[in-house]
Amino acid sequence: MNLPSLRIEKRLSSPRWLPAASLTVGLLLALVTVAVIFATLGVDPLTAFQRIFRGGFGSFYGLQETVTKSIPLMLAGVGLTLAFRGRMYNIGAEGQFMIGAIFATGIVRLFPTWPGFLLLPAMFVGGFLGGALWASIPALLKTRFRVDETLTSLMLVYVAYEAVKFLVYGPWRGSDTRGFPITDEFPAAAHIPILPGTRVHYVTLLLAIAAAILVYLLLTRTKLGYEIRVTGENPEAARYAGMDYRKVALLVMLISGGLAGLAGMGEVAGIHFRLRPPEALSPGYGFTAIIVAWLARLNPLAAMLTAFLLGGLLVGGDAIQIALNLPAATVQIFNGVILLFVIASELFNQYRLRLER
Repeated sequence: MNLPSLRIEKRLSSPRWLPAASLTVGLLLALVTVAVIFATLGVDPLTAFQRIFRGGFGSFYGLQETVTKSIPLMLAGVGLTLAFRGRMYNIGAEGQFMIGAIFATGIVRLFPTWPGFLLLPAMFVGGFLGGALWASIPALLKTRFRVDETLTSLMLVYVAYEAVKFLVYGPWRGSDTRGFPITDEFPAAAHIPILPGTRVHYVTLLLAIAAAILVYLLLTRTKLGYEIRVTGENPEAARYAGMDYRKVALLVMLISGGLAGLAGMGEVAGIHFRLRPPEALSPGYGFTAIIVAWLARLNPLAAMLTAFLLGGLLVGGDAIQIALNLPAATVQIFNGVILLFVIASELFNQYRLRLER
């Protein structure tokens, strides 16, 4: 008796409804998995989901906090959509975020007496350059020596963490901080304006929205965008057509890293007004931005929406930690499960299971 066998084969074509359907199924399976985890921890899943939604979207305070947390997610996520479209798997946005924060802080320390109309733009430029330079390291290693950029960009995150710690525990530790590992507070000229009664630093928010629109236009309306899309979809065809893979890879990494660096600058100048240790500066914005990009299906405009949703998840996650006495890693588990199922659903857009007898 011949038993049927299961075979995985590449799709030659796929229906238009498949990407949306596979993403929806992936998200539903992720929610079911998280519900099982909540139940294992002794928490009613429906209660937990309700508190997450109410914490992130159910009040004015929750909404303004969601918008605040969506700003760095939007900047880093939009940058990652560009890198992933060019088949450069930049997993190190968290490190680029940290280096952007360092560069912005360095400019404040170099020019503390500059007026705001000079100091803030210089800090934005510094933050972008810091993130771009940090992202250029894995890009150059990939294009020159064929070193996998996934590994190098991830390892550089920990180097960036240690760089921040060295500065706040060492030469940049504030003189009036009672020994705490933080810098002195930035002068008022280095504070990004915020909406009254909130923590929303709206200048950075407007920059994030502008970045999403510009990256979308770059991908859809320019020759470089065409090269990025072709390189990402078929690198061999791009080389055969005479496209410069090295140029494309370097540019997408520079822009991606630069936007993550801007996110870091926004946090130190719009939220904390000083440089802090990594664990206080970011709850993992650079890593969560990976989910933002994949949930948006690598569409920069859709990344604005997914950044808002993930920002709400971060705020709601903080709420359930307090209300339900859950461990601090709960939100990271939630994010990891979502990312796992979203990436798995993407595979079914390219491959299918076939039962053969």
